[in-house]
Amino acid sequence: MKLLSNRCGAARGRIEGCNRAGFFNCGILLPCLQAWLCRITQDAGQAGAGVALPSHKRCSQPIPCCICSATYKERLVTLSKLSFRQLLLTAFLMIVALLSATSVQALLTLERLALHSRQTAHAAVQLTENAQRLAERTIAMERSARQFLVLNDPAFRTRYREAWSEAREALTALAPQLPQVPASEFDAWIAQSESAWKVLQADPLQRTQNQEILAHAFVRLPRINDLLAAESKLAVERRNNALLAELEEQRSLLKAQVIAAIVLAALFAFGFGLWLSRPLARIEAAINRLGENRFDQAIEVKGPADLRRIGGQLEWLRQRLADLEADKARFLRHISHELKTPLAALREGVALLEEEVAGVLSDNQREIAGILRQNTIALQAQIEDLLRYNAAAFDAQQLRCVPTGLRALLQQAIDFQRLQWQARDLLIDVSGPDQVASVDPDKLRTALSNLLSNAIRFNPQGGTIRLVLGALSDGITIDCIDEGPGIAPLDAARIFEPFYQGVRQPAGARSGNGIGLSIVHEYIAAHRGTVRLLPQATGAHFRITLPH
Repeated sequence: MKLLSNRCGAARGRIEGCNRAGFFNCGILLPCLQAWLCRITQDAGQAGAGVALPSHKRCSQPIPCCICSATYKERLVTLSKLSFRQLLLTAFLMIVALLSATSVQALLTLERLALHSRQTAHAAVQLTENAQRLAERTIAMERSARQFLVLNDPAFRTRYREAWSEAREALTALAPQLPQVPASEFDAWIAQSESAWKVLQADPLQRTQNQEILAHAFVRLPRINDLLAAESKLAVERRNNALLAELEEQRSLLKAQVIAAIVLAALFAFGFGLWLSRPLARIEAAINRLGENRFDQAIEVKGPADLRRIGGQLEWLRQRLADLEADKARFLRHISHELKTPLAALREGVALLEEEVAGVLSDNQREIAGILRQNTIALQAQIEDLLRYNAAAFDAQQLRCVPTGLRALLQQAIDFQRLQWQARDLLIDVSGPDQVASVDPDKLRTALSNLLSNAIRFNPQGGTIRLVLGALSDGITIDCIDEGPGIAPLDAARIFEPFYQGVRQPAGARSGNGIGLSIVHEYIAAHRGTVRLLPQATGAHFRITLPH
């Protein structure tokens, strides 16, 4: 615990160092993140090694995460204990804290610049006022001195002294504001004004003799005043230029901070959105697999606690549905086999009746025997379909895959049903380059035969069936396109379900059993491929996609 405390203390020290260095002035953003991360760590109660964040260019030291007591994996475990709403709220608060920190930093910067601007303006006004007051008081001093020399009235000398006192106050105020002006200039001004004052205090004879000193003093003083006024103007311009430079620098800094805040907020939002959307995508995919009766893949959802609980419930549902599906298949197998024996006896009895083994039949009795024979044949066909579908579902799980040319399989399926499509005067067109895939030839041939048989059954007399081989980035495609009535929109979602028959049936044809496309779906899914019904204006367009 002592070592952990020392590490956390060092981490906080580095963060405060970066805070002083100036990353968003770090006094707002980093404490918010630090408090949030420390709260998560305290709630989790975990301890471990420190994890350093990337270094900052202005403090040249890595910015360590204050939750130095947890490793990366432990922190993920800690976050996964939170619910979806808690994580969403956390992400929202982090983004708000980041943007708020940038906004507050901008406000503080603007306030500081406004204060600096007011101070600069006030200093410029004072500097200008002092320079003008010095020039005005110097003129008043010269006027009072000349009036005193002419009229010899002490009141004018008193006015000189008062103007001289005010001028010295202005000069004293200007001295610290103009450090670039040599001190000798201020001393010269004081010396010239004092020499003029001494002349005014002398007796009339000496004043007459020292008028040159007075004239020289009032020639020098305006020159010094002009120098101080020019330096005051330059000082104001320098301060204005410095203020403008600082404004430009702060504008660039604020622009960089705003861009960085927006980018970080976008990264936070994208990262959390991606992390939170993945469990939802897994849940959606799991539900889709359950809806498609695919129970072979376990459902595992990682992420927030509540979504993981939903994933666990979906896994329980998958196992339950898989058990029910197995029970259904087992029941169908048993009932089919159980029905075959009495059905065989029934067919034998009907045959004996028709052969009049038990006696001569009347016309009505012979008609009834014919009805019995037709229905027993139909019932036997249904039972055999049940057995065939169950056998297909079982065989789909036992593949013997070898590299096989798909064009040869298509040609074999076409040859097996040559009598059917020739009887309807159909044209079978095979196009596309030959493709080789690792498949079970027998099962894929059966799937292709069922798909072709479906197209032959629905295609009009003299029509064309197109079989197209192709290749995409994600696999090999086999398209079967016919010119029949197509699939009704209401039937499209259920066309691959066992024993389902669409509303659009060919006129005059015997009703099918509804398992042909189901067997296609089972065999293609066993190859980790897909079979889809693609939209088409006329006819049906089925596409089989197999992995490379």
